[in-house]
Amino acid sequence: MTDGIEGTEPAEDLVELYEGAPCGLLSTTPDGVITRVNSTFAGWLGRSAADLHGVAFRDLLTTAGQLFYETRYAPVLNLSGEVREVALTARRDSGELPILANAVLVRDAAGAPVSVRVAVFDASERQDYERRLLAAQRTAAASEARVRALQEASSAFSAAHSERDLARALASATRTALVATRAIVLLLDDDGVLRAQDEADAVLGDALAPLASEALHDGTVITLADLDDAAAASADLSLAFRDARLEAVSIAPLHDDGAPLGAVVGLFARARRIDAEVTELHATLARQAAQVFVRLRLQGELEYRALHDQLTGLPNRKLLQERLDSVLAGARRRGRPVAVIFLDLDGFKRINDELGHRMGDAVLSEVASRLACAVRREDVVGRYGGDEFVVVCEDTESTGAGIVAERLRSEVARPLESVPSGYPVTASIGLAVWMPTEPEPPTPDVALRAADEAMYASKRAGRDRVTLVAL
Repeated sequence: MTDGIEGTEPAEDLVELYEGAPCGLLSTTPDGVITRVNSTFAGWLGRSAADLHGVAFRDLLTTAGQLFYETRYAPVLNLSGEVREVALTARRDSGELPILANAVLVRDAAGAPVSVRVAVFDASERQDYERRLLAAQRTAAASEARVRALQEASSAFSAAHSERDLARALASATRTALVATRAIVLLLDDDGVLRAQDEADAVLGDALAPLASEALHDGTVITLADLDDAAAASADLSLAFRDARLEAVSIAPLHDDGAPLGAVVGLFARARRIDAEVTELHATLARQAAQVFVRLRLQGELEYRALHDQLTGLPNRKLLQERLDSVLAGARRRGRPVAVIFLDLDGFKRINDELGHRMGDAVLSEVASRLACAVRREDVVGRYGGDEFVVVCEDTESTGAGIVAERLRSEVARPLESVPSGYPVTASIGLAVWMPTEPEPPTPDVALRAADEAMYASKRAGRDRVTLVAL
């Protein structure tokens, strides 16, 4: 019995193996004309083996495949006598077929080329695998870039010491992470209006505010892919985009546990379909920043409370002394006068004792409001403690300071809305003034003590009056 399949001849075995091989097999002339081809390769192309006889292997390829055949396959084959896994693309009725070609140049005894033997493998699955691998690599790279962007943003946010610093860091992080042309941070002001934190963005920020309000209300990222989307959203926004040479936008809300803070906006100079991954990155940046905005505001509130009276909102004794120290130092440099006015309320103790502390608090609040409204914006009004208030007036000499003190006395003496009739409240006032003709201004403690002593002189003199002393 012969080797091979039982009942068949060896030659028949080889033919069957050739025709049914799991790869394409063909022979060509040295210049690439097909002289023999197996059924496998012909079947891949949707043709018969007979149809391929006499056809140039090159002509079975796509334009790109032909170019690679001429610049890579043929030169290497002629130079080295073989090629390994050259990627080509064949044409067929159902589309294109990616293949890998291995070829050997056969020579005669004299070394002259006589034929080429080619093995062709279907690279469809391999190409799909490589595409999936490339997509996975790109996804991993994008994911790494997003993580890096968030880490860098977190570091920048943590280093911010004010809302303005944080707004700048957030705008920068948004430009980088979204590869945006421009970024704007909008925050709600005390009146509930969204305002751009950079004055240069004010006009565009106003145009974006309605859409940002919508994003803030819904708690979702809003995107516009092009100028048509912008026009559909708002004519004003479309016009603002055209003026700023922008086309697309992504708006992420800034909020903390449902409490609205503002929005961060990424702007693009070209139309852009913003995918879900970019949207999630934008939302994550906004969430990170919102937490820091809340922390900064809480920190600011704590700092404010540490330096302001909780009842009246006026600067407390510590802040008063700091402000007075600054004012006296400035007066020394500029050679300008300074006035310190010390007020103590007459009749307050009776109200507190007979009508209760709640009524006393109402009196202090109303008096504080009257004092603050009766002086200049640059003057400092503070609660020194109990029913004592201090006013510091820069660049104010004795005559002017006396006018201010009398105005304050008159304001306090007016009937208080919160107090029943029969409980009058007045102010005993001490006024201490430093003039630049003196060699050196006093320390804050000395100035306050002098004004306090002058106030007690007003008490002794019958109350509801002003006593002036020079420093």
